[in-house]
Amino acid sequence: MMKKVLKITMKLMSSAFVVVICLLAFMILSSRVSGAEPSVFGYQIKAVLSGSMEPIFQTGSIISIKQAENPDSFKKGEIITFQMEDKLITHRIVGVHHKNGQVSYDTKGDNNDGADMWSVPSNDVIGSYTGFTIPYAGYALNVTQSKEASALLLFIPGLFLFGSAVFSIVNAARKLDVEKA
Repeated sequence: MMKKVLKITMKLMSSAFVVVICLLAFMILSSRVSGAEPSVFGYQIKAVLSGSMEPIFQTGSIISIKQAENPDSFKKGEIITFQMEDKLITHRIVGVHHKNGQVSYDTKGDNNDGADMWSVPSNDVIGSYTGFTIPYAGYALNVTQSKEASALLLFIPGLFLFGSAVFSIVNAARKLDVEKA
């Protein structure tokens, strides 16, 4: 009985692993083709590359952000992700300014001594931090951004499916041999 439960559990786990790998491959490759950021139901995952927001989230973590529907509506104390030149930054809002119908935010990393030297226009805000963090998984996410890793994300699920098919054929052949004998 215990062997049967273990066998079923292993099959479920391996099937779930293959499904997760395939979904990740689909997400990353579809975002590469479309040129957009990977997004699921309006949420994006981002890798944390610095310690400016420690202890909220550690360097190398993955965080989830909710895409901004109304970037003018953020309040002091919220954590936002915004575009600054060619990089994304996630910091806490320490001030909100309304000037000539435009909204801008003063930001600061929780681990930094002072506020950032710039104000963030609301149209540069990508989204807000949802509170979901996976420590150290950002290192793996950064690796997947290369062309080689994208190719592996296609190859590995195919290899798993091929291995599963070979395993099934070998097991079926063994059963037939046992039945014949």
